[in-house]
Amino acid sequence: MSSFNKHIVSIIFLIILLLHNSTQSHSHSHNHTKRIRTRRSASPPVTSATFNTSHTEFSAQQFMKWVNFVGRLRHSLFEAAINKLFPSYTLTVSKNPNTGDFTTIQSAIDSLPFINLVRVVIKIKPGTYTEKVNIPPFKSFITIEGAGADKTIVQWGDTAKTIGSKGQPLGTYSSATFAVNSPYFIAKNITFKNTTPLPTRGAMGVQAVAFRISADTAAFLGCRFLGAQDTLYDHFGRHYYKDCYIEGSVDFIFGNALSLFEGCHVHAIAQNYGALTAQGRKSLLQDTGFSFVNCKVTGSGALYLGRAWGSFSTVIFAYTYMDNIIIPKGWYNWGDPNREMTVFYGQYKCTGPGASYAGRVSWSRELTAEEAKPFLSLSFIDGSEWVKL
Repeated sequence: MSSFNKHIVSIIFLIILLLHNSTQSHSHSHNHTKRIRTRRSASPPVTSATFNTSHTEFSAQQFMKWVNFVGRLRHSLFEAAINKLFPSYTLTVSKNPNTGDFTTIQSAIDSLPFINLVRVVIKIKPGTYTEKVNIPPFKSFITIEGAGADKTIVQWGDTAKTIGSKGQPLGTYSSATFAVNSPYFIAKNITFKNTTPLPTRGAMGVQAVAFRISADTAAFLGCRFLGAQDTLYDHFGRHYYKDCYIEGSVDFIFGNALSLFEGCHVHAIAQNYGALTAQGRKSLLQDTGFSFVNCKVTGSGALYLGRAWGSFSTVIFAYTYMDNIIIPKGWYNWGDPNREMTVFYGQYKCTGPGASYAGRVSWSRELTAEEAKPFLSLSFIDGSEWVKL
């Protein structure tokens, strides 16, 4: 490696190390423990010397493993734009060990370098994969591709009150069947499911997340998200959902992300009352919200379009069909009248028996064309810069 390249590598390493420390600080401030796995196939056996290695030396070792990995693939450090568009290599997961590289999704993810900056496609063959999956913060540019949402299913059954390895309840955040903590994630043609049954009315601690996305720039095409309470944790970042199916009962699309749902089918399975969204925007300064465009809302029970989880909760529906399950008021203030002055809830040219604006709460809006325009396209999530399906 030339001295110039070594200099560039050193600079990149320092930047990544700073980002690593920043991420850990953010993690501790939210009391979230993120387990970061090293590459099993390339790492030497763990010895007592490993534990005596300083944090900086360990990070440097992992970074150099990534440099060598990229060198073997003959990729330039400066081809990030190409890596977003074209897969560098493909891994296959199959329940039959004779037809795939791995038999579990997590083992395929664990095989990647500690820091991954090249596009990796993980193709998952038909089958039901009963496992809990976690993608750590530095394993970016991963594509998970199933054989069809009705053929490839990832499922698990944790709830917020499930006791974890430390003897404490997992909480909603850690109940997810599939959790993504790294940017530039893509999922195609696969089902993410939490198998916890529909909770009884008034039950506590039964939040059961099927999928949690806690990173920027993620896209989903033709995916299904199945659960009951808190199905899809749209935690933070910019996200794009295209032609997806999302099923649940209470707050089953929730979080504080900036997300566009286009052509999606949202289906309620509430036995009594339910809520479609619980968007968590907390401040006027936060640029977050949910936009549903050309979608369909069907199901059972009596459904609020949204509950004001955050004081500045922001949700709009445009060109969306709504079945007659929608409660006429449409929206709920989470028991806090003060939120009625700060939330932004709106509809634009929606259809169906549940779309009538008559009876809606006075603090929601029937949007004009000018008001609706910022919510209707990929520009809402800066998608033209990063959506590559």
